[in-house]
Amino acid sequence: MSATAITPDVVAAHQLTPDEYQRIVRILGREPSLTELGIFSVMWSEHCSYKSSRRHLKKLPTHGKHVLQGPGENAGIIDIGGGWAAAFKIESHNHPSFIEPFQGAATGVGGILRDIFTMGARPIAVLDSLRFGSLSVPRNRRIVEGVVEGIAHYGNCFGVPTVGGETVFDPCYNGNPLVNVFALGVCRHNEIFRGVASGVGNPVIYVGAKTGRDGIHGASMASAEFTEESSQKRPNVQVGDPFLEKLLLEACLEAMQTGAIVGIQDMGAAGLTSSSCEMASRAGTGIEFDIKHVPQREEGMTPYEIMLSESQERMLLVAERGREEEVYGVFRKWGLDAVEIGQVTGDGMLRVRDHGVIAAEIPAHSIATEAPVYDRPHGVPPYRPVPLEAPPIPRADANASLRKLLASPDLCSKKWIWRQYDYTVRTNTVSGPGADAAVVRVKENGTALAISLDGNGRYCTLDPREGTKLIVAEACRNISCAGAEPAGATNNLNFGNPERPEIMAQIVESVEGMAEACAFFEVPITGGNVSLYNETLGEAIYPSPVFGAVGVITGAAPPPMHFQAEGRSIVLLGGLGHPDPARFGGTQYAKVILDALWGLPPALGMDLEKRVQSAVRKIVRHGLAESVHDLSDGGLAVALAEASFGPNSIGAACLLDSGLQPELLLFHEAPSRILISTTAVDKVQLIATEFGVEAPVIGVTMKGSLRIRNSSGVLIDCALAQLQDEWQTALDRALHV
Repeated sequence: MSATAITPDVVAAHQLTPDEYQRIVRILGREPSLTELGIFSVMWSEHCSYKSSRRHLKKLPTHGKHVLQGPGENAGIIDIGGGWAAAFKIESHNHPSFIEPFQGAATGVGGILRDIFTMGARPIAVLDSLRFGSLSVPRNRRIVEGVVEGIAHYGNCFGVPTVGGETVFDPCYNGNPLVNVFALGVCRHNEIFRGVASGVGNPVIYVGAKTGRDGIHGASMASAEFTEESSQKRPNVQVGDPFLEKLLLEACLEAMQTGAIVGIQDMGAAGLTSSSCEMASRAGTGIEFDIKHVPQREEGMTPYEIMLSESQERMLLVAERGREEEVYGVFRKWGLDAVEIGQVTGDGMLRVRDHGVIAAEIPAHSIATEAPVYDRPHGVPPYRPVPLEAPPIPRADANASLRKLLASPDLCSKKWIWRQYDYTVRTNTVSGPGADAAVVRVKENGTALAISLDGNGRYCTLDPREGTKLIVAEACRNISCAGAEPAGATNNLNFGNPERPEIMAQIVESVEGMAEACAFFEVPITGGNVSLYNETLGEAIYPSPVFGAVGVITGAAPPPMHFQAEGRSIVLLGGLGHPDPARFGGTQYAKVILDALWGLPPALGMDLEKRVQSAVRKIVRHGLAESVHDLSDGGLAVALAEASFGPNSIGAACLLDSGLQPELLLFHEAPSRILISTTAVDKVQLIATEFGVEAPVIGVTMKGSLRIRNSSGVLIDCALAQLQDEWQTALDRALHV
C-alpha cells in the first residue's frame, strides 16, 4: 500500500510505543502502511482513546431516571419533560489554545457545538471554564485576550449565547492554559440522532467545509506534554469559520427532518478517521470510500493528510439508499458541499482507497474500541507540593483584606470577559454570566434549565478525592439555588502526565471522589472529556477537574443573587460553619492575602450538603426568597459583597456571634452554606428545620454599605461604591498594565 518504511523512529514520531505497534501488526496480520499507522496513532492517542483513564471512568454512575443517552455518543441526553430532551457535553481545547489562542478557543467552541447538533439538538447555550497563568506575565495576558476573543467570535457569529462559566488565574497554568467549553441544545425525544453507519449499501456522505491540511495530528498533539518546540505546532491548530458552521447547523437539522438520514457524526478530533470508524463500529458494519471524492481545498493532499486532517465544520452522514437527492437538495439550498464518498459495507472494515488503490484497510471495530487500556501505576500518594501543617494566621485589617480579595483576578468581576459575548441572543437567557447558575428558557415545553460549571484546582491539589467531591457539591448547590434538582452532569478531567504514578494517583482519586459524590447526590454522568499531559517542561498543572451540572426548573422563576430591597432579613442557610486553620490553606484568603497553600480542603459533609440543597430548592419553589447566593470562594464576607453588587446598591448590616478568629470567620470556605434575603423568615426557618439545617438570621439589608460586626466588635465597614468599583475594574486594569 505504501513504499514508506515503517521504522522505529517513524513509530515513535507517531507517539506509539513498540508494544502498541506490535498490537497493530497483530490486528492487521502484517505491517501497516504509513496511512494506517497514522490512523491508529490518532485513534489510539490519549485524546481519543482514553487509554490511561478508561478503566477508572467506568466507576462513574451513568444511569438515572432522566438519562436518555449516556456516555459513548457525541453528547449525553436527559429528559426535560413534555417529550423534550437536552443534549449537552463539555470538551477541552487546551493545547491548541496555548499555541494559537484565538483559533484554539474558537474551534473549541465550534467542535462542541457540532457534538450537540449531530445529536439532532439545536444549541441554545454555551459556557466556558478557563484557566490562565499569572497576569503579571505579558504572554499570559495575550493568551487571555486571544482566548476570550476566539470564544466571543465563534459564539457570536454562530448565534449561540455564552451564558456563564468560570475563570481562574494561577502560575501553575503559565505554560498550559485550560480552555474547556460546554454546550447544550434541545430536541424532541423522537428526533434524537446517533452516530451509526447502518444499512449495508447505504451511501456515506461528506457534508460541510472542504478538507485542508490544518489540524493534522491535532489529537496526537493534545496527548503529549508541551516542550520548547510546541509553539512551532501552529499547523496542528484548526481554523474555524462560524458563519459556515451556522449554515451547517441549519442544513443538518433540516436534512434530519426529511427522514432520509440513518446516522450522523461530526468530524472532530481525528477528523474523517474517527467519524468513519466510530460510526461503523457502533453499527457493527464497515465503511469504504475513495479520497478522490472528498472535497479538498488544497492540491495534492495524500490519503494520510486527508484521513488525519481536523479541518472544521465537516460532518459525515449515512443516508438511506435511494433518498440521497433529498439530502443533497437541502445542502445545496444552504450552499454547502454534500458528496457521496463511499458506502456502508457488511465486512466490518474501514477501507480507504486513493483513486481505486487501497490506501488503508483496517477492522473498524479495532480502531475504535481496541486501543490498549492501561492500568497505570498509581499506588503512591498523589503529587502534593505543599505542607500539611497550617502556619500561624496573622491578624490583619479585614477591610483591606476584603478589598484586596475582591480586586484579585479570581474573585473580581469578569465583565471584561463576558461583555464580549452575546449572552442574550435567541432571547432565552434568564440568568447570564456572573450568576451562581446560568438559566435558559426552553420555550418549547415551558420550562427552564439551570446550568453550572465548577472547578477548584487548589482544593484538588490538597486532596484530589475530597476536592473533587467539593466541586460536585458546589455545582449541584448552584443548580439548587435556582430551584432546580440536578438531573445530569458532564465532566472535563484536566491533569498532567499519567505516566507519572503520583499524577495518575491524582486522576484515580479524583474520579473516585466524583463517582462517590455523583452517586450520593444522584446526578449521573452522561459523558465528558479527559485531557491529560497538561505539563510544560515537566511541570504539571494543578489537578483540575471541571464539573458541569444541569437541572430542570418547573416552578417559580429563580431568584437573583443580589439583594433586592432594604429592610430584608438575611438568613445564612447552613450556618456559620466550623472551620479550622488546617482547612484554611486552600482558600482565596490564603492565596491572595497570605500567598500560601497548605493543609486540606474544606470539610464536606455530604448528608448536610444534600439537606441544605433540598431546603433551598423548597424555599425557592415556594417563592420565599428575594435573593439567593451560595458561599464559595472567599467565604462569607465575599459572598455578602457579591450579593450587594446589584443594580440597586443594596448592602447589608450583619451581626455575628462567633468565637472564631476574624480571618477564619469572614473568609473560610466551608461548603453547604447559602445566603437568602427574605420577608418570610419564619417560613424559611420552618423549611430549614424540616431538613435539619441551621438557618440563623445574621443581618438585614440596607442601602449603600457593607457592615459586619461580631460580638468582639466591628470587623467590616465599607462603602459599597468603593468596593464595587475596585471589584468591577480590577481585571481590565490587570490586563492592560
